This record gives sequence, structure tokens and C-alpha cells, in this order.
Amino acid sequence: MRRLLLALALILTVAPAGAERLVSTVSTPTVQITSSFDGTVLSLFGNVESSVPAIPADGPFNVIIVITGPLQDRVARLKTNAYGIWTNTEQVSFRQFPSFYAVIASGKLGDIADESVLAADAIRPEDQALIAAKSIDFKAQRFGSELIRLMTEQGHFVVREDGVRFLSNTAYVAQVTLPSDVANGPFLAHTIVLKNRQMVAEGSQGFAVRKTGFENFVFVASRQQPLLYGIVCVLLALGTGWLAGVVFKR
Repeated sequence: MRRLLLALALILTVAPAGAERLVSTVSTPTVQITSSFDGTVLSLFGNVESSVPAIPADGPFNVIIVITGPLQDRVARLKTNAYGIWTNTEQVSFRQFPSFYAVIASGKLGDIADESVLAADAIRPEDQALIAAKSIDFKAQRFGSELIRLMTEQGHFVVREDGVRFLSNTAYVAQVTLPSDVANGPFLAHTIVLKNRQMVAEGSQGFAVRKTGFENFVFVASRQQPLLYGIVCVLLALGTGWLAGVVFKR
């Protein structure tokens, strides 16, 4: 009995108090885009567990989930009217900017996470814009804010500070909506578990958005087989013209 108590005491001494680990998953590992695709909703589940089996996870916890889509290069331009002619006068390039970016949290970011945690992972969309612009000057901030506003209106940038719901003290669920014109490619869902506004565990899961059927053939051919893609486009144009001629002739 004394040996058992000694061993348990040793475990408690070696293991850090409140050491947690995250177990999480995504409801759909692959989202298939077809001609009738009009968007979809994904569910993200997780549970906070203790890294020591003999010790239960001790909350309360908060969760922030960041979903990042394929990275793309974008250019934001400012048009001005000079003597009745609209011209591009200023622009900022954003390199490797997320085509989709969602932040889903169990509370207001400033309340559940320390500012150092938010800055370290560049969680706020504004931080992503400054990183992509490789600048923190006023011009990059102004153009970045406008780019984020436009992508938010299109449903490609989302911030929901009430989107994570706890089913118990340690289990949670969240949902994210992918728009109908979501980019094709790999996505990453990065989850951060917080306690007392500090990160105590994290984990990442990947999922993919892929075109299928004829849409996938056109997408792949346009990039890998341009000659075949051109022939198919010509045949489609000829077929559409012939069909229109038959219909209107009647």
C-alpha cells in the first residue's frame, strides 16, 4: 500500500498541475463540389482531457477555432475619379492571403484570451492582412481593413465569438459555413484551448474541398492540359450555338 501511495505521489509531482490535451475532429474530411453545390456546414467536435489518466481535466475552459483556406495572392486597389476618368491610383499586394478565414470562439476574444496569445497566433483577421502585406504602416492597415470587409460581405471571412458551445465541462461543438464559391484545396482547422486566458492545449485537423465530376475535369484540364481544355471549350461553344440555332429556327 505504501508503494502504491508513493508511486501516485511521484506521478502527481512529475506531471504538471492541470496538464491538458485536446482530442478533436471534423465532421467531413472531404467536401465535394458538384454542379449543384450551394455551400455546406461543417461541424467541429472536441474534448479536453487530462494528460494524466488518474487526474480529470479541471476547467473551466474556453476554445478558439481558426479555419484557414488555401492561400492566394491578392491586390487591393484604390480607384479615384480624375476629370471623369476612373483610374487606379494606389494599391497594396497581399501575398499568401487566406481565401477563407473563420475565427469561432466560446466568448469575446479579448475576454477569454490574453493579448499575447492572440498576437502570437495572429488570430484576428487584421493581423492576417498585415502579415500578408508584410507591412504595418497606415496604408497596409487601411487597404487590409477594406479587403477584409469585402471578403466578410462575401462570406469568406467570418468572426463568431459565440460559435463554440460546450456540451459539458470539457466537450464542445462548433459549426462553420462554407460559401458556394469556396476555394478548392486544403483547409486547416487549428483549435486552441484556454484556461485563465492562457493556452493550455492545442491541435489541428485538416480537411479538403475538391471539385468532382465534370467540374473537376474542367478545373484540372485548364491547368494541366490547356490544349484539351481549349478543344473542349470550342466543342461546347459549337454545340451551344447549334442548339440555339435549332431552337430559334423552330
